[in-house]
Amino acid sequence: MTTVTLNIPELSRQFENDGYLLLRNVLSEERITELNNAVDGILSDEQESLSYNIYNSVERAPSILSLMDNPTILPLIVNLMGYNIQLHISHLTVRKPNPDDLKTETNSFINWHQDGPTPKFPSINGLTSTYYIKACYILSDMSEPDRGNTKIIPGSHKWPDYQPVQTDVNVPLPGEIQVCGKSGDVFIFAQNLWHAGSPNRSDFTRRQLFIGYSPIWMRPIDYHAASPALLEGADPIRRQLLGAISENYFNFYVPEESMVPLKELWLGRAATKSEYI
Repeated sequence: MTTVTLNIPELSRQFENDGYLLLRNVLSEERITELNNAVDGILSDEQESLSYNIYNSVERAPSILSLMDNPTILPLIVNLMGYNIQLHISHLTVRKPNPDDLKTETNSFINWHQDGPTPKFPSINGLTSTYYIKACYILSDMSEPDRGNTKIIPGSHKWPDYQPVQTDVNVPLPGEIQVCGKSGDVFIFAQNLWHAGSPNRSDFTRRQLFIGYSPIWMRPIDYHAASPALLEGADPIRRQLLGAISENYFNFYVPEESMVPLKELWLGRAATKSEYI
């Protein structure tokens, strides 16, 4: 178990300005090992590949499901998005060393983009709102660039009508950075931040697990409705995150207070600093 002290108001201001956060040492060594063992089991059931994109990963391992309501990250997410939220996506990405940039069937979304549907989310005055946020759990050593790191352009979510001069991730863009972190670090970013998945030209295998959150009135990517297996034994917070708050779908827009227990994590403007264990 690790103890992480988060200054949520300060992190919220940083997130609003930059569109991302990088939190260090969120996961213990035991949790990192547990999650990597789960990833090993998932990959053993997949066809051998240089690159893997596996969605609905919460259905594949209990240890991955438990990241959804991680007690360090969840309060921050609630205070970035509000408390009427759900799990939107659980996306495991693994990219093995590929110095020759060989094409694979699962290299989707590697070039510069904003996340979202087709056609795009609506924009006002050239800006798209934040519709969902992803917490990326880094499960391998990504402390150096060119290991398949996620590339971002800090602040680009606030640039009206911004379009990269080109979308090829191999051609540097002004202001771009590669997110470098160690196993156990967590990278949080908004869907409207311009980002890309860079090639892995190193000797290290990239392992990143994205747990995304969206308003509960929005259709999630992983499933239309959570499976009975996911809901079995779920406490009220987990049931909310799995979208199981009411049989009356009007309540997804206007929930009763008892349906959104995540409201307990909402700090409000008066809060200064909170510690989560």
